[in-house]
Amino acid sequence: MLFRSVIMLAARLTRWKGAEDLIDAADRLRAMRGDDFLILLVGEDNAGGFETTLRKRIGKLGLGEIVRLAGGCSDMAAAYKLASVVVSASTEPEAFGRSVVEAQSMSRPVIATDHGGARETVAHGSTGWLYPPGDIARLTIELNKALNLDPSERAHMGMAARARIHSRYTVAATQRATLDVYETRSEEHTSELQSH
Repeated sequence: MLFRSVIMLAARLTRWKGAEDLIDAADRLRAMRGDDFLILLVGEDNAGGFETTLRKRIGKLGLGEIVRLAGGCSDMAAAYKLASVVVSASTEPEAFGRSVVEAQSMSRPVIATDHGGARETVAHGSTGWLYPPGDIARLTIELNKALNLDPSERAHMGMAARARIHSRYTVAATQRATLDVYETRSEEHTSELQSH
């Protein structure tokens, strides 16, 4: 039986989350690698109708054995453990991008569009890769790069991702950073008052 690496996109099935870009990249990646990978689109079609659009695109490109729509998931921690790499292909900037942070906290490298919150939550080349939104050629290159990692390299990148997320995005780290902002503002205000 052929081992297939799992590429996961965990997001609602809406146009701006970039599933179409990932499907198009899968077509290019198949030309490079054959069928040694599986793409799982994990999420629900809350608006209705877009799932049909995706299924048609998958069928048109003959990717039915490579791209699967998995539907919603109630245990994302278990789902992330299946993934070799997690993709966030949003075509519009996200303020934070929860799936990017969740995947890294589960020691998974990520590929994300280079805008919005991903610019802060992904350390390019260390915890994952960033690529220009809508650049399917570059997404394909980054996917191939991720799949070419040997298990040790992938584990090392995953550990770096987890450590970075746990040092910056836990509740305690967020509270500490917020209090630091308040303290800095308070000191600036006090200094300003003293100078008058």
